[in-house]
Amino acid sequence: MNWLGAICILAASTWMGFELAKKVTDRTKQLRNFKVALQSLEAEIMYGLIPLDEAFLHLSEQLQGPTSDFFRMVSEKLTAKSTTVQQAWDEAINENRHQLALKNNELEILRQFGATLGRHDRQNQQKQIKLALTHLERELSEAKDAQVKYEKMFKSLGFLTGLLLIILLI
Repeated sequence: MNWLGAICILAASTWMGFELAKKVTDRTKQLRNFKVALQSLEAEIMYGLIPLDEAFLHLSEQLQGPTSDFFRMVSEKLTAKSTTVQQAWDEAINENRHQLALKNNELEILRQFGATLGRHDRQNQQKQIKLALTHLERELSEAKDAQVKYEKMFKSLGFLTGLLLIILLI
């Protein structure tokens, strides 16, 4: 019976370590997805000349995971009710906040970008997208560094914490 408990403790703590490592990895993936999405949005605005709700729907079909859900939600909010792009964008950020692995400053970059959507002509909108891309690139670089630094540590720490608990309880 003691061994069964020890195995359960070790499995649970190792799982927790892997979940923490997954959050670090997800942050990097989601930042990369948002960067790709903004680049695609720039192409849609500059060359596609389609409405933003359709552009967001196209983006949601190209992406995966929480970023896809985010752009789908913005598109749905724009088509379902008469709201501004900024309101739909902010509501989608607030509703997807817990699904996204992004930090507050990254969400703030997205909020500030959302405040500029649909308010400028194409050239100024392109400048705003490039500005947001620059900020996201900086955050992506920091996220990659954090991933390299912490991912393996969280996995090891989860396993070693389980071993320490087992030793203390025996």
